[in-house]
Amino acid sequence: MSTHRVAVAEPIPPSGQTKPDKQSSGLTSDEASVRLKADGLNAMPDVSVRPIINLLSKFWAPIPWLLEASLILEVGLHKYFEAAIIAGLLIFNATLAFVQEGRAQATLKALRSRLALNASVFRDGKWQTLPATQLVRGDLVKLSLGAVVAADAHLVSGSVLLDQSMLTGESLPTEAGAGADTYAGALVRRGEATAEVTATGTRTKFGRTAELVQTAHSISSQQTAVLQIVRNLAIFNGIVIVLMGIFAYSHSLPRGEIISLLLTSVLAAIPVGLPATFTLAAALGAKALAKLGVLPTRLSAVDEAGTINVLCSDKTGTLTLNQLSVTTVRPLSGSDEARVLAMASLASSDGGSDAVDAAIRSASQKKLPPDVLKLTNFVPFDPTKKTSEATATDAMGEVIRIVKGAFTAVSGLTAPAPDAAAIADELEKKGFRVLAVAAGPPATFKIIGLIALSDPPRPDSVSLIAELKSLGVLTVMVTGDAPETAAIVAHAIGLDNTVCPAGALPNDIKPQDFAIFASILPEGKFDLVKAFQKGGHTVGMCGDGANDAPALRQAQIGIAVSTATDVAKSAAGVVLTEPGLGGIVAAVKVGRTTFQRILSYTLRSTIKKMAQILLLAIGLLMTGQAILTPMLMVIIMITGDFLSMALATDRVRPSETPNSWEIGKITGAGLILGLFFLAFCTGVLAVGKFEMHYGIDTLRTLTAIVLVYGSQSITYAVRDRRHLWGLRPTKWLVLSTCADILFISVLANRGIAMAPLSVAVLAIILGAAVMFWMVLNIIKIPIFAKLRLS
Repeated sequence: MSTHRVAVAEPIPPSGQTKPDKQSSGLTSDEASVRLKADGLNAMPDVSVRPIINLLSKFWAPIPWLLEASLILEVGLHKYFEAAIIAGLLIFNATLAFVQEGRAQATLKALRSRLALNASVFRDGKWQTLPATQLVRGDLVKLSLGAVVAADAHLVSGSVLLDQSMLTGESLPTEAGAGADTYAGALVRRGEATAEVTATGTRTKFGRTAELVQTAHSISSQQTAVLQIVRNLAIFNGIVIVLMGIFAYSHSLPRGEIISLLLTSVLAAIPVGLPATFTLAAALGAKALAKLGVLPTRLSAVDEAGTINVLCSDKTGTLTLNQLSVTTVRPLSGSDEARVLAMASLASSDGGSDAVDAAIRSASQKKLPPDVLKLTNFVPFDPTKKTSEATATDAMGEVIRIVKGAFTAVSGLTAPAPDAAAIADELEKKGFRVLAVAAGPPATFKIIGLIALSDPPRPDSVSLIAELKSLGVLTVMVTGDAPETAAIVAHAIGLDNTVCPAGALPNDIKPQDFAIFASILPEGKFDLVKAFQKGGHTVGMCGDGANDAPALRQAQIGIAVSTATDVAKSAAGVVLTEPGLGGIVAAVKVGRTTFQRILSYTLRSTIKKMAQILLLAIGLLMTGQAILTPMLMVIIMITGDFLSMALATDRVRPSETPNSWEIGKITGAGLILGLFFLAFCTGVLAVGKFEMHYGIDTLRTLTAIVLVYGSQSITYAVRDRRHLWGLRPTKWLVLSTCADILFISVLANRGIAMAPLSVAVLAIILGAAVMFWMVLNIIKIPIFAKLRLS
């Protein structure tokens, strides 16, 4: 059987743990200090990147490399003004990404600070409260109601009901007494015990989980897309630049002009605004999600949410409420559901924190019996006997004894009941927690019925899965709980109840093969996500416990629910800050909107960059000189690339199916539409050269103007790829267009940094650009339809 997918009743302590000394009476401060120095703090190491390193990393990527190369060339040519502008663009890109990511991390840090743990420790002969990070092996700690176990420990006295669902995925709490082991992160649901710490920090049972979290890594599709787009543009534009360099050299152009031509060509090829637009669009998406109770901890997770086609969801605490409720009541002959629940309620603590008793009392209040009994005595649950007991009197004054507890314990107190044994076995095989209830006068004391409890699904789980299915996202359940229990929940929430058989995962596993992966350990969840990714799927992982953390980190987008542990929130790309799972659907929808905005800018940038470099080549052939100067190219970059970042605010139609970065299709569309853009620009340049007989300086101004005006035509044509006209643009997009056209027009009319052009000529070119936009709107639909790019 695979070591990744096994169901075990008692987890084996990890290596490095030590069994406690039964005679231990705690440590002194000096002893604890020595052990703390040897073992380190009781905490997982902080693997977050230092801010300065994170900031510097923003300058180490393909687009920054090209800008940095251009900056060096400008400085080498003593063109310090142009160099300063390029440096400003470089810093702007890096700062925008750094600041936006920093805001998300600061919010997450604030969430973590509220989860700081303390522990009650016996030190220097007295009980004292210390930060959990100060615990060491050998410390005696008190485990009391509501406390979170701060380190792996061995119980030496007392008894507690432990909820380890956040660690193991098991939905039902377990009883633990002296001699039992418990693990860091478990929650004490009932009782009190003293325990000796056996392991801390990375040596705890889930230290391996922390190691997996550190090694888990998934390259975002956004990051891959930028690299591939830059690669394709670099190959295409690089070939054209080399050919232009050969042409210029063979025609004996002066060395200074050749260097200026090549520098202009490099600047023309850089999609300088691409990373900033990705960041800005994601930041706006993150702001929208924050209003819906969704916190992205990294910006790339925003548009990544729009690309997922498989959601792996943990069961306990994610699809379910992680709280017990009565599922089935099976009365035996002579009794009914109301009476069984009423008797069980009398043998349950009132107002305590016992999840079982609370569930039974809640169910009993909905089915009140006709006869009312008066409680005269109550004995709380005894972990040794595995029962609780009550004594009551009926209206006639007859004494009624009531016992509630584990079936084997209760059946041992009554006459044999074959029917009850068969029912108990049937319910237990279905994954329920089964309690027997016995009641009656001493002479006729017998089992009157059985109660099955389970962790119910969240109210929104059914609608969530149905809506995700309508959006093209397949949901599978991944849980450490038993297959029988998982199948019950899956059926209740509308998932196909096909369970993956125990054992090693098939090599070619597909999400469509099984709806349920049960009895799966943290390593198994991690491996399952990687297997789906290997099959070409974009995977989202939703969970709440430490056992989910490696898979949350490995998935393209990890989603931690509002009740998730600190470890899970740290590993996730998205944290839900509001109860329920509606935030997942919101993340998908906002992610698809963000993706469409980024795609619009990417298409515009690809079309423009390909057309620009070809226009430089045609201009060189037409005039024998560089048709643009580095200074004009920098102006075009500022007006075109950065002002058009307003596309990040645009109104778009989100796709009905998961998005994907199909770089080949984007490049193909960019080349085809780029040729139309090139034809438009070449036509205007030809009119200026051969009809108007403009000199080279005026032709350079004309080229700059037609590139800026034509780029606006491209912007408004590609913002909707399925319809002739797009949705009404936002005011920011309209304002950026007006600013772009006004800025370059004033410079051209006044002759600032370029030769002057008359208002009449500018108006004619603007009118031609509008006609070009109308033509593009007609031809774009069959092109995008043929490429299946929407």
